[in-house]
Amino acid sequence: MSKIVKACLFTAVFFLYSFSSRAQKNAPASCGPVPSVNQMRWQEMEYYAFVHLSLNTYTDQSWGYGNEDVNLFNPTALDCRQWARICKNAGMKGIIITAKHHCGFCLWPSKYTEYSVKNAPWKNGKGDVVREMADACKEYGLKLGIYLSPWDRNRADYGKPEYIKYFRNQLTELLTNYGPIFEIWFDGANGGSGYYGGANETRMIDRKTYYDWANTYKLVRKLQPNIVIWNDGGDRADLRWVGTEGGSVGETNWSLLNATGDVPYDMLHYGVENGNVWVPAEVNTSIRPEWFYHPNEDKKVKSVPQLMDIYYNSIGHNGSLLLNFPIMPNGLIHPTDEKNVLDFAEAVKAAFSVNLAKNKSATASNVRDGSKYFSAGNATDDNKNTYWATDDNIKAASLTIDLGRPTRFNRFLAQEYIQLGQRVKSFTVEALVKGQWQELAKGTTIGYKRIISFPAVNATKVRLHILDAKACLLISNVGIYYAPQILAAPSVIRNQAGEITITPVDKESIVYYTTDGSTPTSGSIKYKGPFLADGKPEIRAIVYDPSNHQSSSETHEKFDIARKNWKIVGIDDEKAYAVLDGDPSTAWHQGKDQKMPVDLVIDLGKEESLSGFRYLPDQGQWNAGIIAGYEFYISENGADWKLVSHGEFPNIKNNPLWQIVKFNPQKARYIKLRAVKNTENNNETGYAEIDIITQ
Repeated sequence: MSKIVKACLFTAVFFLYSFSSRAQKNAPASCGPVPSVNQMRWQEMEYYAFVHLSLNTYTDQSWGYGNEDVNLFNPTALDCRQWARICKNAGMKGIIITAKHHCGFCLWPSKYTEYSVKNAPWKNGKGDVVREMADACKEYGLKLGIYLSPWDRNRADYGKPEYIKYFRNQLTELLTNYGPIFEIWFDGANGGSGYYGGANETRMIDRKTYYDWANTYKLVRKLQPNIVIWNDGGDRADLRWVGTEGGSVGETNWSLLNATGDVPYDMLHYGVENGNVWVPAEVNTSIRPEWFYHPNEDKKVKSVPQLMDIYYNSIGHNGSLLLNFPIMPNGLIHPTDEKNVLDFAEAVKAAFSVNLAKNKSATASNVRDGSKYFSAGNATDDNKNTYWATDDNIKAASLTIDLGRPTRFNRFLAQEYIQLGQRVKSFTVEALVKGQWQELAKGTTIGYKRIISFPAVNATKVRLHILDAKACLLISNVGIYYAPQILAAPSVIRNQAGEITITPVDKESIVYYTTDGSTPTSGSIKYKGPFLADGKPEIRAIVYDPSNHQSSSETHEKFDIARKNWKIVGIDDEKAYAVLDGDPSTAWHQGKDQKMPVDLVIDLGKEESLSGFRYLPDQGQWNAGIIAGYEFYISENGADWKLVSHGEFPNIKNNPLWQIVKFNPQKARYIKLRAVKNTENNNETGYAEIDIITQ
């Protein structure tokens, strides 16, 4: 090594040591709880994958009951390397595999149960999906996570003390045989109806006490010291759920909760400003409507604009993003899922690859001790370990970045130095446009990362004005970006009269559509306003920009028979017709004060050949009345009823999507949906839409 190189290295090391020692000496005190080393390592991952594969994949169910035949499991083309390659190319940092879902079937050859891959035809019982996943993650430089459902609908001893030993034995297998595990995921679904070794009954447990989480956590940390724990029930884990599986956390998002007490959904969504434990938010959602693969969702894969919206409302709201891939029965990720997630990665790269604020001159209204070690330039130096800080008594201040010349941008990013706590309570982003300051956006919390979107502007300077904070300010990074526009697909609905309305996000956009299921182009029918469509139309629509010849992704909606002659029977309330208006944003509630199950009876106007029904719960956030258990009846005369289907709508509370139930074709004029129970265990029932499936 040359003397010059040695001298340069010595100078660099000396500077870093000097900076570190002096900065630490004068650094602000921590503000409230702070992240652990494991939590910080997890936070910096930002984005990783879920994969769901089980017997549910072969039965087209959301949740298995525990009695599904092991012989169904035979993913003949299973390739965990394909999963890992896609995730790596998508910019993800790890994969959490659903090793055991609620049905109890194990993707590894557990020695504690016969209900596993060792008795499946796949690889003649010699396969181990978890092993193949671990090997693939290692090959592609990804971290491995494990999902293990505490609820087990197969086990005869579930709900009894001996099940906890079984559960911990399986946990030990997974945490000792597959290398380093970055996250363990304990689902919050606990107790209900199931097979339970042939008992076929309902079993309820106290989710706070049954699993003895304190000792379960001790076992986890002993076996995997570098792990983070996700749990929706029991003792506080390292990470928290956000109260929804829709792909967003609150505009306000504190990485804090209180160590004890129940946590309502809204608190999970927003965190607790003065919470006494650090529990950051993980946003979990699926690239399709549901978690397991369903063929009827092949046209419902989230588009790039939808995924970008999720990105801004998860990673951009001080959370992480856990995006699920439902694995097909052959053992592969569907080509559409792959294409959309890779296009999403390109869109993120296009938006955030060039930081217009990097190394730009920055000034601040206050600098801690007037020291260069806490200067405004630390926020633009692209170094996460340095930060701009203010004096202890300064909880409101501004940071100004000089772009040097008029620059076009539409995104602003800010990060706090959260190793010393989360502080900022409110802020604005302003721009100097033609010599005048104008407000672009305002926000509340920042935390690890906050991204603000606004219409593009040309400005010479940008100002982050922090209005209020819990303590002095510590901003480690700011970013200014120009994100290219991505055309969003339009929405398509049909009202009770059979009238189709197509609505683009931008009301001025040009929309083209087809009604016969063919692919829409700029040569298709131009949408000019609502139109009638009888029968069973298949509408496909795009937004088109003639200035650059770009099209949005496609909206694809298949409708059944029109509902124009349907009548709601026995209910004298015009508002009830919200369930037939075709608009998911409207809803109707009934039965809040009733003590019996609630019925919704509909006269279809004439006899139809029915093969199923669809129910959409109220789509408002945290709304009550979501049906969990149902009975569905049909009648020819409205007096004599026949039960044709009954059961549960699994996971509907967390994922309130269209519930599709099919049965053998039956002729009827009247239908009756009975709400046997709802998710809140009262008799209120909420409906956004009711529809039928005809043969």
